Amino acid sequence: MALAALKKIVIPARTKHTATVIFVHGLGDTGHGLKPLADMFREDPALHHVKWVLPHSPIRTVTANMGIEMPSWFDIYSFGFNTEEDEKAMLESASSINQLITAEVDDGIEPGRIILGGFSQGGTMSILTGLTSERKLGGLCVLSGWLPLRNKFKSMAGPHASSTPIFWGHGAIDPLVTMQMTKDSVEFLTKTLGIPEADASGTPKGLEYHRYENLGHSTTHQELEDIKAWLIKAVPDSTDATAPST
Repeated sequence: MALAALKKIVIPARTKHTATVIFVHGLGDTGHGLKPLADMFREDPALHHVKWVLPHSPIRTVTANMGIEMPSWFDIYSFGFNTEEDEKAMLESASSINQLITAEVDDGIEPGRIILGGFSQGGTMSILTGLTSERKLGGLCVLSGWLPLRNKFKSMAGPHASSTPIFWGHGAIDPLVTMQMTKDSVEFLTKTLGIPEADASGTPKGLEYHRYENLGHSTTHQELEDIKAWLIKAVPDSTDATAPST
């Protein structure tokens, strides 16, 4: 049975639409929680050409949260993340997010002009979806996320996994997704999948890692500024054609 299309918030480009950012929320949130971020980024003239798609996850029972039902891309059995993973829901969510990517491609946007990103669970889903895809996306933006399905990820990786640019940001005092989880995830991507470490000049290539001191499981102004700079380089405005601002 086909998966139901994800509900979402769509924020149109302010000028001619030539790139899309799909940004995926974390546990217990919705696309509405990311709208202020998108609204802030689209104020920059260098990102006026970008359309934003902010999907809402299904409502699921979350075991680690006393079985409460809440927006979640997959079940979390333990916040220690040292237990079995909810592979079935992860793959279903990846398929649903891929439908959003397909819709943008069908709308005339090249995969290389599509950025997929997210926070926490959303960052994890971005890794799973983006690095197992047959398409080469313009890049992935992972905030406070972790690598899922590590024991089988190498066999799942798509043909463009090692050449997909990645921005990875993480708080040094994150109590939920720890620095050790981040270290292990980044090490897997660079050493096992062969994604090179980025140099920060020019068009993004490889994995660009940012550690933010005194930051927990959240974002900071500096992280958002770094993301914006990376996005401007990853999907620069490719046209001089403009439309009235909205």
